[in-house]
Amino acid sequence: MKETYPLAVLFVAVELGNIKFLVELTRGYPELLWKQNNNEQTIFHIAVSHRHESIYNLLYEMGSMYDIGTNRGQDIQGNNMLHLVGMKPKTPHEDVSGVVFQMQREMLWFKEVESKVPTHCKEINNDGRTPLQLFTENHRDMVSEGEKWMKETANQCMVVAALVTTVVFSVAFTIPGGYNQNDGLPIFQKDGPFIMFVILDAISLILSSSSILMFLSILTSRYTQEDFLVSLPKKLMIGLTTLFLSIITMMVAFSFSFFVLYRNKWIPIPIIISVGAVVPVFLYMKLQFPLLVDAYRSTYSSKYLFRPKKRVLFYRNPTF
Repeated sequence: MKETYPLAVLFVAVELGNIKFLVELTRGYPELLWKQNNNEQTIFHIAVSHRHESIYNLLYEMGSMYDIGTNRGQDIQGNNMLHLVGMKPKTPHEDVSGVVFQMQREMLWFKEVESKVPTHCKEINNDGRTPLQLFTENHRDMVSEGEKWMKETANQCMVVAALVTTVVFSVAFTIPGGYNQNDGLPIFQKDGPFIMFVILDAISLILSSSSILMFLSILTSRYTQEDFLVSLPKKLMIGLTTLFLSIITMMVAFSFSFFVLYRNKWIPIPIIISVGAVVPVFLYMKLQFPLLVDAYRSTYSSKYLFRPKKRVLFYRNPTF
């Protein structure tokens, strides 16, 4: 049956993700929620195809009608909602940057819909493909690109972490002021700045070593689809965080070493050097911190992607 003009407008609004227009329209005409287009798809099928979680989340507000939404038949190609989420998104995830986090978002969508649909929705469509088979076939390139990017990033970061480890390890045996020739103990062992130098140097060594191990685990990962959901982004976050902290502690230890040697007569020297030591820290923050923020936001903030914080369909919100 050919779509009427109002229905065509409705489905276009869904494709564009215009949740406000859709909510206002369906409040007055709730039966529109179950209208189908020429492909026998409801607005929820279209929302899944275009990855509009704001529209998909309307199912959470519908109480007992939720099951009706997830059980609602197949389109003319035999695809249910889980089949559609197994295909490539018709609208890219604009709020997610990078192929790794795009793949993570796709896995979140698949896990979400899979957990809600009945068992029979996991069967084959008219082309003889299960939802999982469709997902694997349509996301193979994304997995390959994500693996390449992760390995390149891990390799580059591991070089920096290895350099930091080498520096702080060697400095641990060439301490400021040297050793007493009589008993072999550090000359400045009782000085506060020297103690802080030793502690920070040890912390930097531990953090940089941990960072190397995390990036090594990324390089040796199996790179399955499941790994992109939590494992790989979490390892990347830990690796970047420990590397960042190791650089900070290394530069602070570097500054304390000058306070140990020159704090009595030439105090301006360690002060100037300490200010200069902040430069590489800020450079690292500028270059790598956005990636860390993206990883954290994509991994932890996305947990609430399918948990609407407020009702918008049946209860008018004053701030709507």
